Amino acid sequence: MKRMVCMIFILVFLVPGMMLMTACSKKVVKEDLTTYESTDMRETQTPPSGETVERGQVIRDDGTRGTSQEELAARQRFMNEDIYFSFDQSSLSAEAQQKLRAKAQWLRSRPGLTLIIEGHCDERGTTEYNLALGDRRAESAKSFLVNLGISGSRMTTVSYGEEKPADPGHTEAAWARNRRAHFVIE
Repeated sequence: MKRMVCMIFILVFLVPGMMLMTACSKKVVKEDLTTYESTDMRETQTPPSGETVERGQVIRDDGTRGTSQEELAARQRFMNEDIYFSFDQSSLSAEAQQKLRAKAQWLRSRPGLTLIIEGHCDERGTTEYNLALGDRRAESAKSFLVNLGISGSRMTTVSYGEEKPADPGHTEAAWARNRRAHFVIE
């Protein structure tokens, strides 16, 4: 009888408990920037590639070296530089094309990066119209980058229309800041 109670206890509590513990194990998360740091600044560590990397340096997706602060600053500059459109337009101005050429060059040096191109509009026009115009603006920027050699599979587009204004004002200057394509690194 005691043996039967013990077997039931094992089957009811221990087996499911062990299954639960193994199911809740930690998952490994891959970082897109690998930093190899040690406690002593003079020390170096060897990453899996066999290269020696100094403290505070990263090996970028393209294999070049840099500091994590430099790379983060470069990513912020890339994402903070929007391109702007004229009222009711999705065609690229000469200034927008120049910015996109610089973005393409930066993306070429980081082949592992993917990005989202967001299309935005000012508040004038219907919601449906602005969503369609925002989509055309994002697709226009993407198409230009593809023509410069950036793979289309690295980019996705989304339209927010008038829903996420950069400037909540109701002036011509505010509207001009809202007619944009914004770039987000994934």
